[in-house]
Amino acid sequence: MMNMDKTYLTLFSLLRQALGVEKENNLSALNEEEWTCVYQQARKQSVCGIAYEAVKQLCGKHCPPDDLLFMWTAEAEQIKGRNKLIYEEAARLTKLFAQEGRRTAVLKGQANALLYPNPFSRQCGDIDLWVEGGRKNVSELIVKMGLTKQNNLKVETSYHHVHLPQLENGVTVEIHFRPSSGSHNPITNRRLQKFLEAEIQKSEPCQKGFNMPSMAFALVMQMSHIQRHFLSGGIGLRHIIDYYELLTHTTQVLRAEVAEKLKPMGLHWTTGAVMWVLGEVMHLNRGRMLIAPDEKRGRKMLDIIKAGGNFGQYGWQEEGSIWKRWFIWKRQTWSLWSFDPWEIPWIEFDYWILFLERIPLRIKHRTLSLNGVKLESDD
Repeated sequence: MMNMDKTYLTLFSLLRQALGVEKENNLSALNEEEWTCVYQQARKQSVCGIAYEAVKQLCGKHCPPDDLLFMWTAEAEQIKGRNKLIYEEAARLTKLFAQEGRRTAVLKGQANALLYPNPFSRQCGDIDLWVEGGRKNVSELIVKMGLTKQNNLKVETSYHHVHLPQLENGVTVEIHFRPSSGSHNPITNRRLQKFLEAEIQKSEPCQKGFNMPSMAFALVMQMSHIQRHFLSGGIGLRHIIDYYELLTHTTQVLRAEVAEKLKPMGLHWTTGAVMWVLGEVMHLNRGRMLIAPDEKRGRKMLDIIKAGGNFGQYGWQEEGSIWKRWFIWKRQTWSLWSFDPWEIPWIEFDYWILFLERIPLRIKHRTLSLNGVKLESDD
């Protein structure tokens, strides 16, 4: 079995080559088992399509075995096809809302993908579309437009979005009436939402037929997104690569302006960790970083990313009984206290409020765990 450190050093090298950080292949020859380990970790981190951009440039003894290369190629083609579909749907939805006189912007996913050397290589998820108007107004509008199966104006919403029924082509869409799920701390969240609400008004159209937020919006919103998921479950290399692309498409002046806003929003500890991870994984130059890298927090973040995969779904969630998983989850959450000492207690507070609110639902389904029960997703 290939050493995990070697596996990730190889994967990091592939990602750097795919994104133009390294011009030449510096890989040592790998055997079949070692290549399989690299491929498996790329899949767990949802960076298979990106890494493939480097893999297809390999030749001779450095190339993966034929069977694995064929499988990797097929997956990359699926990712490409999915991206094409998502781009088309994002443009279609943008046009639909424009006909209703509403401004929109595509958040994260496909907006990030357009920054990549190959905009079809990033593994995509659902469409996150911000629509102006606020919760009540947007909820009523999507019913009027026939985008939900409900025939009344009472639409199930989360704090920041409406989750639409899956489209016939398999695409899932979240309509955001707030630009971000934000943070749990009400003070930092108020500052964050105020900034994002103002900045998203500066969204501009792109060549794919939808609108993209400003880079200042993307840097702040996606760092908040990283922190929220890291503290509550996990993030993957795809989040890190996305942020690398954001930073390489910004100016030094803009990065300095954004850096000043991080501390009041409670994001500076997590940002320092992300900067260190970017230096380690992508060899990001210090001059392109938002703030000084934080090695101690960064090492911890990278260890968790490696162990858990994308959104932490390959980590503690698979271990033992419901009680054991719950205990591990709580222990891990509190172990991340140093990433934001004020956010963690608010996460715990919101958890117990939600737990109490869902007691009737647990009674209805006669279960302690609501896993598998259809609920609104958090993000």
